[in-house]
Amino acid sequence: MTIKTEFHFDFGSPNTYYCHRVIPEIEQRTGTAFDYVPILLGGVFKATHNKSPMEAFAGIKNKSEYNALETQRFIKKHALSKFKFNPHFPVNTLHIMRGAICASDKGIAKEYIEAIYQCMWEQELNMADPKIIKSALLAANLPADELLAGSAEPNVKQRLIENTEASVNRGTFGAPTFFVGDEIFFGKDRLREVEEEIVAQLARS
Repeated sequence: MTIKTEFHFDFGSPNTYYCHRVIPEIEQRTGTAFDYVPILLGGVFKATHNKSPMEAFAGIKNKSEYNALETQRFIKKHALSKFKFNPHFPVNTLHIMRGAICASDKGIAKEYIEAIYQCMWEQELNMADPKIIKSALLAANLPADELLAGSAEPNVKQRLIENTEASVNRGTFGAPTFFVGDEIFFGKDRLREVEEEIVAQLARS
C-alpha cells in the first residue's frame, strides 16, 4: 500500500520554507515521498476568512514575541542557518505559484521549488518582480522564458485556482498544510505528528 502524503504550500510563507528544509529528513526516515501541491495562500485566506499571523497577532500582548521565540527554536533545532527574513515581505506570490504548476508540467518541479525557496528565504529577493523572477530562474539554469510564458497560460492559472479550492474543501485554512491520506495537519509544529501518522499508516498497510 502506498501512503499518499501531501504538502500544500505557498512560497510566501516562511513556515513553508522551514518545512521544505525538514521534509527530506522525514522522507529519508520513512521512505515516503511528499507530493508538493501549490496553492495560493491569499485565496485560502479569502475563502476561509483567515488572516496572516502578522495581522492575527497584532495588538495581542506577548503573542507575537512568543511566536518569534518558537520560530527561533525551530530554526536552531533544525540548523536552518541560511534562512533570512525577506525584506520585501509580504510578497505577492501569484507569478511564482503559477510557475510551480508550469514547472510540474515540465517535470522540473523539484528544481524549480528549491530555486524559488532559496531566492525567497535565503537570498532576500523580491520574487513578485517578473524581471527578478526571470534572472533567478536563469541563475538556477531553469528555462526562464518557457516557465514565464507557461505561467501566463489560462489552464495554468485555472489549475492553481482549482488546487486552492480543493485544498480548502479538504479543510485547509492556511499554509503549511499536510495531508497523510485523509488526515490533515497544519503548521510546521506538526511535522512530528505528520511523521508519526505516516509510520502508523505504513504499519497498517
